[in-house]
Amino acid sequence: MKATLLVVGKTVDKNFIPAIDDYVSRTQHYLQFNIEVIPELKNTKSLTQEQQKDKEADLILKALQPGDVVVLLDEHGKEFRSIEFAQYMKQKMNTVNKRLVFIVGGPYGFSQRVYAAAHEKISLSKMTFSHQMIRLIFVEQIYRAMSILNGSPYHHE
Repeated sequence: MKATLLVVGKTVDKNFIPAIDDYVSRTQHYLQFNIEVIPELKNTKSLTQEQQKDKEADLILKALQPGDVVVLLDEHGKEFRSIEFAQYMKQKMNTVNKRLVFIVGGPYGFSQRVYAAAHEKISLSKMTFSHQMIRLIFVEQIYRAMSILNGSPYHHE
């Protein structure tokens, strides 16, 4: 199984980039994992939030491949403790044949078309984080899950 974090727009906060790259690199020791970036929309001032979500949906759906298992990182999704997320990942590694694709949407969330294409939704917290910050939080949690499954001392109960 390959795992992909699909994000809208590149990471622009220079404080997050080295940490994200570090966790991606660490995770790749355990799992084929990468971040795929969809270009941010240009000239959005004349678009409504719904129009912007719809245009982002076109790009998101175009990036998906047949057989992908799609998981939205969404405030209304299921919450896990880190140990539970590790078990979730273990189950996915045993059942997903192609790609497990986690998606972070744009600033206004997802269009209904993206929700319709998704298999599941996961929430990383009841709190709201910036779309830049959520990337770092998520890649750290993927690494933590892999370290739990592989008996690494990274995670402490």
